[in-house]
Amino acid sequence: MAVGLYYSESCLLHDTGDHPESVRRLEAVMRRLRAMPEWPSLSVLEAPAADLEWLLSVHSPKHVRRVEQLAAAGGGWLDPDTVVSPGSWEAALHAAGGAVAAGLAVARGDLSGAFVAVRPPGHHAPADRGMGFCLFNNVAIAARRLLDLRLASRVAVVDFDVHHGNGTQDIFYDDPSVLYFSTHQMPLYPGSGSVREVGVGAGEGFTMNVPLDPGVGDEGYGVVFDWVLAPALRRYRPEVILVSAGYDPHWRDPLASMRVTVPGFRAMASRIQGLAGELCAGKVVYVLEGGYDTSALASAVEATLLALLGSDRTVPDPHGEPARARGREAVEPVVAEARRIHGL
Repeated sequence: MAVGLYYSESCLLHDTGDHPESVRRLEAVMRRLRAMPEWPSLSVLEAPAADLEWLLSVHSPKHVRRVEQLAAAGGGWLDPDTVVSPGSWEAALHAAGGAVAAGLAVARGDLSGAFVAVRPPGHHAPADRGMGFCLFNNVAIAARRLLDLRLASRVAVVDFDVHHGNGTQDIFYDDPSVLYFSTHQMPLYPGSGSVREVGVGAGEGFTMNVPLDPGVGDEGYGVVFDWVLAPALRRYRPEVILVSAGYDPHWRDPLASMRVTVPGFRAMASRIQGLAGELCAGKVVYVLEGGYDTSALASAVEATLLALLGSDRTVPDPHGEPARARGREAVEPVVAEARRIHGL
């Protein structure tokens, strides 16, 4: 089976102007991917527009209507960080629709895995509003569609964006059919994501947060994946894994300071691929979230696709090596606490 790459030119219509989350991000990613030697082996597919009912399965009618009306009126701001332009409604529909289409294709076995190269991003958007550059929660909509169609009864969302995915967490906080796992820099926007935030009611224990101090680097993320994510997924046994793939932990990203390299992102993706192969027949979908240094972003997405393809080719970091990262010792206390809280 082929690896899918979902993309739509419509995602370029989300015009944010001079903003960290700009059209330049997706242009850089697609320019880099089209130059890959492996490009001909990818199944490149249009990210379709989402149906309105898909948005409403996750978001309130008031929020969906506000985004649509704001775009139709010429644009505006949902909050000080989150802009809507005239083309944002169409872009957001294709971003959510691409995540859904990829999830369905992988769950049904039509693709071995997929990467969804879309914008605007989504993981900060809770049910009732947009925030943090996000209009609709693409990954949450895809997860809900898989569950509603009974293509999966257990979905894992793995979020390695440097910012906590508060929207995804909130949407599924009481729902055991979605295991939400996030590792993120703390303190940092939006301020949520404590290791003690674990879900409520039937969902208690199905939200897992591993907040990290700045500068932990590749080794620190590897420890988190090996000692918290891996045992958590083995216990949960997801039928599909959706990844909120944010590349802002990169060491040159202007919005964070985690010191991860491009090979570090490849290592994360390789760990996820290994777990997916062990637990759910390799059914993984990566959906683009953050990443604001365009050259690092493009290289890291290429490295992720190589992991999906099972290629041994490596991608060097375009910026070289960071200053020494803090590594294992910096993450051991929070890893121990997460393992204690979740009984791992």
